[in-house]
Amino acid sequence: MEKELWKGNEAVAEAAIRAGCKYFFGYPITPQNEIPEYLSLHLPKIGGCFLQAESEVAAINMIYGAAGCGVRVMTSSSSPGISLKQEGITYMCGAELPAVIVNMMRGGPGLGTIQPAQGDYFQATRGGGNGDYRHLVYAPATIQEAADYVQIAFDVADQYRNPVMVVADGMIGQMMEAIEWRELPKRELPEKTWATTGTKGERKPNVINSLYIDPNLCAEHNERLAAKYKAMEENEVRWEEVNTEDCEILFVAYGTPSRVTKAAIKLLEKEGIKAGLFRPITLWPFPAKQLKATASQPTVKAVIDFELSMGQMIDDVKIALEGCRPVSFVGKAGGVVPTPAEVASAAKAAIGR
Repeated sequence: MEKELWKGNEAVAEAAIRAGCKYFFGYPITPQNEIPEYLSLHLPKIGGCFLQAESEVAAINMIYGAAGCGVRVMTSSSSPGISLKQEGITYMCGAELPAVIVNMMRGGPGLGTIQPAQGDYFQATRGGGNGDYRHLVYAPATIQEAADYVQIAFDVADQYRNPVMVVADGMIGQMMEAIEWRELPKRELPEKTWATTGTKGERKPNVINSLYIDPNLCAEHNERLAAKYKAMEENEVRWEEVNTEDCEILFVAYGTPSRVTKAAIKLLEKEGIKAGLFRPITLWPFPAKQLKATASQPTVKAVIDFELSMGQMIDDVKIALEGCRPVSFVGKAGGVVPTPAEVASAAKAAIGR
């Protein structure tokens, strides 16, 4: 299959169309603007609808309404825009509505900068809305993965009746790489009998909401949601390991930092230090058991958490390891990307070299 050169944001938008998405509601913000720009041009060609809402708050509630009708729908934004969507996301989880939400992360906090960062890890994996809710989070490291996981996200959202988020630092959205459009494995998906498609006189009306005045009913609802999240933890964890067998230093990184780490590993190899990379692809569910198994190798002396933040994923790394190995942090926030040499130097310091 021939490869094509695509910009990250445009590949995300095209992937959504190929996954059957026909509706997009959003609001412009750098560095993800090419996603709505591309969809504004191409969705009308397939009979779909692109609508630039008056705000991010309006956009996520439009997503709620479209998802309730059973159609495939997506929104995208960047960091502060996703913050404004948090209330709508918890409503969608509570109402069990499938949709795909893309966050091309920029530096923060607040308005921050338009440069790439990963300071939204807590926001994506813990959620900024209220209540005991969860949604699956994919973190692609290449444009090929971004195109693949956006398509996978639509199927997973439909399978579990739940929003799915795809997060990437803005560098992945803005750069260009050669990718191929390939046939991805299909899932057995349930019929959307719950959707508000009109009764046609054949059934009772479907009602979609997240309101349970009776505390017993609300408790039952939360227990059912928890069982669904447990199924995600059992079935949807994804990760990648590079050069981890018998490694002395184990890096944990996702997105662009994982790519920088691969270059740092080569620098360390030249100095006779074997280093490996453990890359979470799902930030939630976090591959905790798999990480601990890899880090527990007798050769591992140090675990290095590398992020484009001040250290957020490191909490999950430490929880996963349960104190079996020392964990240190290397990273920058605000749009600064450490070089492979800087990462390698921090790793050597962690083992006293």
